[in-house]
Amino acid sequence: MQPWRRSWPLTTCSGSGRWSTCRPTSTRRRLGHRLSQICPTAGTSGRPPRRHRTSGPTGSTWSARPPCRCHLPSSPPRRTITSSTRPIPSSTLPWRWTTPNRSGSTRASRRGSQRTPPEHILPSPPGCSRPLPIPHEARIHPPAPSYPRLHLGSGVPPALTCPPPAPPLQPSPRNAHAPMPDTLPQPPEVDRDLALDHGLTDDEYDEILDRLGRTPTFTELGIYSVMWSEHCSYKNSTALLKTLPTEGDQLLAEVGEENAGLVDVGDGKAVAFKIESHNHPSAVEPYEGAATGVGGIHRDIFTMGARPICALDSLRFGSLEESRVRYLFDGVVRGIGDYGNSFGVPTVGGEVYFEDAYEGNPLVNAMSVGVVDTDQTARAAAETPGHHVILVGAATGRDGIHGATFASAEIDEDSEEDRPSVQVGDPFTEKLLLEATLEAIREGVVGSIQDMGAAGITSSAFEMSASGGTGMDLHLDRVPTRETGMTPYEIMLSESQERMLVVCEPGDEEALAEIYGKWDLNAQRIGTVTDTGRVRAYWDDEEVATLDPAHVAGDDVPVYERDTERPAYLEETRAFNTDDVPDLAPAEVEDTLTTLLGSPNIASKRWVHEQYDTMVRTNTVVGPGASDAAVVRLKGTGKGLAVKTDCNGRYVYLNPRRGAQIAVAEAARNVTCAGGTPVALTNCCNFGNPHNPEAYWAFAKAVEGMGDAGRALGTPVTGGNVSLYNEHPEGAIFPTPTIGMLGVVDDIDTQPTAAALQNEGDALFLLTPRDWCHPERTDGSEYLSTVHDRTAGDAPHLDLDEEVAVQSATQALIREGLVQHAHDVSDGGLAVCLAESVIHSDGLGLEATLPAADRLDAALFGEAQSRVVVSVRPDDAPALGAALTDHNGVRARRLGAVTTGPLRLTVGDEPVLDASPAALTAPYEAALPDAVT
Repeated sequence: MQPWRRSWPLTTCSGSGRWSTCRPTSTRRRLGHRLSQICPTAGTSGRPPRRHRTSGPTGSTWSARPPCRCHLPSSPPRRTITSSTRPIPSSTLPWRWTTPNRSGSTRASRRGSQRTPPEHILPSPPGCSRPLPIPHEARIHPPAPSYPRLHLGSGVPPALTCPPPAPPLQPSPRNAHAPMPDTLPQPPEVDRDLALDHGLTDDEYDEILDRLGRTPTFTELGIYSVMWSEHCSYKNSTALLKTLPTEGDQLLAEVGEENAGLVDVGDGKAVAFKIESHNHPSAVEPYEGAATGVGGIHRDIFTMGARPICALDSLRFGSLEESRVRYLFDGVVRGIGDYGNSFGVPTVGGEVYFEDAYEGNPLVNAMSVGVVDTDQTARAAAETPGHHVILVGAATGRDGIHGATFASAEIDEDSEEDRPSVQVGDPFTEKLLLEATLEAIREGVVGSIQDMGAAGITSSAFEMSASGGTGMDLHLDRVPTRETGMTPYEIMLSESQERMLVVCEPGDEEALAEIYGKWDLNAQRIGTVTDTGRVRAYWDDEEVATLDPAHVAGDDVPVYERDTERPAYLEETRAFNTDDVPDLAPAEVEDTLTTLLGSPNIASKRWVHEQYDTMVRTNTVVGPGASDAAVVRLKGTGKGLAVKTDCNGRYVYLNPRRGAQIAVAEAARNVTCAGGTPVALTNCCNFGNPHNPEAYWAFAKAVEGMGDAGRALGTPVTGGNVSLYNEHPEGAIFPTPTIGMLGVVDDIDTQPTAAALQNEGDALFLLTPRDWCHPERTDGSEYLSTVHDRTAGDAPHLDLDEEVAVQSATQALIREGLVQHAHDVSDGGLAVCLAESVIHSDGLGLEATLPAADRLDAALFGEAQSRVVVSVRPDDAPALGAALTDHNGVRARRLGAVTTGPLRLTVGDEPVLDASPAALTAPYEAALPDAVT
């Protein structure tokens, strides 16, 4: 599909007077001729007109060309977006570039996030030195086109010429309100086929008819379709998630009660944190998909009253040998970096994996962490009838309509058509929304508040009402819009970003309007909390929807327990034996090690981290790559937070329950090695189609594993996200339950621990749960995958009691000030762990001796869990042994010492490795940059 074959968002057809619904891909495919009937002017394709997106160095912008630089006024811009973009208010831009497409029709074009081949980029107009991205205000308030939205005529526009100089700049208000239609067009008739086109099942449509006792209106059908989607309702996952441990002494909010988990960390401070996915949007529009994922997760945090202090991510892609994967990877990283950097919150860590299983369905999981005083937290439930409902933030447009439905379907070859379902974010508006919201909460004029994420006003209104046991009356004609002629259906389902729904006491709306107005944002009263137990939507006093929130978003939402079946592939993978592949000879160790260090899964992620601002707000104590987890300070206290995301999808594929246990255990182990004590976790469950019994079996077993490890480690689940239907024509992804772990560092001045060697002469120890025992297998390892091209065997060994003991011992040693460096053994095994300790150091090496082993490859590259390498000063070595006596059999095996020479390894009596730090660093640092260029 060509870039210009992109559908407009949901629009009104001036030709037919009927609504033209731009639905998700599956909807458009199934509808066929029905769209032509609804919108006769849409032509034989049955689709609204497309618009073209291209990319630029500044990200997503309209691709209309502003005048040459010589025409730009000399007065200073209203505010600076980037060093290369001058903002021009849309009110001063009466012109708009248009260009004929292949059918000869004229359409406005827009600059988007994806990189577009040169032949698809509009040429610079005559006389212009080079094309410039249209500025930010013009993106938020694009000028209305001068032709009907759905006109597909064959007229050819005038030749492109530079427009005359623009008039003097005038401020463009963010709360500009586009005109509303005088009368509503006739919506399509609701029937079973239309319900199926909206993603509902036959049984669900029957349930709706039974509950209502009538046929739903078109707006009501749209509400049910998004709120009963998997993305919003968790209808296929709720029964499983209820088995997770969700109670703890430090938890201040129950799972699902608020927008994010809330943990008391002492000193009058609480931490709000959460992880969410934006997989489907990022698969078709990587830049905007990733950017809005970051924006959405930050809004969940400051909706709690907490100021975000850091962000993390967890990313997965296919092989970097594929050009599309490189395109997706580049777009996602730029989207995360641009949004986070502009918003002003550091991205301090994360993980990136590359596996063939993610070829057609990348995973983009974003995590945010914020801090709030325990007496300043905000709630989401609307509990008091008579309170006023205020929409705050940006104006509402047509972007993102049916985004929730799109995220609840599989990705296929036609998913490119769902680009209109991907929202467009604006970090600068979000920054203003953050400051205004926190100020309003501090001033006590917010009764309750809810972020508008998936399903927009619909989800916020129904979830707040369902939580509070109330209802709402909403007047949709009062909603500030940025596009002309929006209908109730569009307004209710729009997923325009940077918006929130606030409930306040009568009389406080003026204070709210003053606060948000000071930050140049909307604060428009659109309704009232009622005691009717119904959410009613009106347009000029005409009721367009009336539904029970409990049926739409509460306890009465359909919940399914799907069939499960153990996957047939496990018979083949479990049949693997380590002896099926040849062992390494000593002379092969160095080449094997450098090969693994050059694997994209193990290699340095500096190329990614350097695109993120990791130090903004000056809270970052330990940034990306410097330790096993990031550490940020809690200002006003002597404490810090250690945070990490973790999961190895290959382990979960081979053994879903144990793989999920390892994900939790390793996330906690990384936090421990960084000097923290794990206290709670959030999860993002990325799995396949729940209607596939094998995929649902993996999901169920992984939830069991997360519960096992969470209970053993004392880390309750505070909330998270479920992303199902992560499949593509070639098959499902590896089941990937990403874990976001939160830990508390009691002393920020002494406890943060580096992953790099610190001092020449330090003694090197390996902490293990019992007497020394080499891993006996290479199952599921990066070594087996990279060197032998096999994903086979079982997940590595893990005993949760032993894991708890090793982590407890490591925490005690760090608190006592004995540990100089700590690094856990994970991907790549012990040899990679030691090599990374050398690489991260400043010119230091080490010499280590390991016991004789039956298999050299398993001893060096096996990935058995619950192992940590630490170094201590020589004088503290005796104290280390004494400190371990109280830790359930944990042993400290002395490996050797830190030197200023190479990395030397001896196994038994035989030297197997003598590699300089430079020889190890070169492939480790070069792998990712070389792969993406």
